[in-house]
Amino acid sequence: MATALVTGASQGIGACIAKRLAKDGFDIAVNHYPSEGDKAKAIEVAEECRALGVKAEIFAADVSKFEDCEAMVKAVKETFGSIEVLVNNAGITKDKLLARMSEDEYDAVIAVNQKSIFNMLKNVCSVMLKQKFGRIVNVSSVAGLYGNPGQINYSASKAAVIGMTKTIAKEYGKKNITCNAVAPGLIRTPMTDVLSDEIKAKMLEAVALKRYGEPEEIASVVSFLVSEDASYVTGQVIEISGGLSM
Repeated sequence: MATALVTGASQGIGACIAKRLAKDGFDIAVNHYPSEGDKAKAIEVAEECRALGVKAEIFAADVSKFEDCEAMVKAVKETFGSIEVLVNNAGITKDKLLARMSEDEYDAVIAVNQKSIFNMLKNVCSVMLKQKFGRIVNVSSVAGLYGNPGQINYSASKAAVIGMTKTIAKEYGKKNITCNAVAPGLIRTPMTDVLSDEIKAKMLEAVALKRYGEPEEIASVVSFLVSEDASYVTGQVIEISGGLSM
């Protein structure tokens, strides 16, 4: 049985990706931030995955810290024996206009959204090299493609993810390891739930389909990218935004 490691999988898009890959037959390593609240949510996700007939375990790690990622990857390898799929999904926002944003707020988002990708790639790619096989999907954002007012930190981190994706695709393609990215738009998640109705309405005006995307719609594209159907797809960024006009 192949194993998929999904970071930030305790809720939102990450949880949906974990459950979709479980439905596809992957054993699932559910990463969560080391807090009691996130642990409880991760346990629920793992239980739902097991109900689909696969193995699933939770792994606490702050993916912004290299040593946490190193320990987690080692534990996942020991538990499941292999890591065929890595989905780098963990992310945070700390939105403010540049004039009001602190250096700490900028650095925090870069650490979780971008440095974590390096941390995970550095540790997981060595496992995939030995296997001579791997499928990597990084979760970027339309903010990384087009920018977004009030999100210089988030936009910068997600644009970096795209550059990293294309670089890894070129470095590891000859080793039968693919690396792609998805760039979600306005998706119904805990991150968007906190927005005011006025902001939500304004954002929806720019979406051709005039509705939110659902986390499951992101998960379905990830499912394709890690499948045999996408064996000749690498270095790509798939925008999933309902026809967002920026």
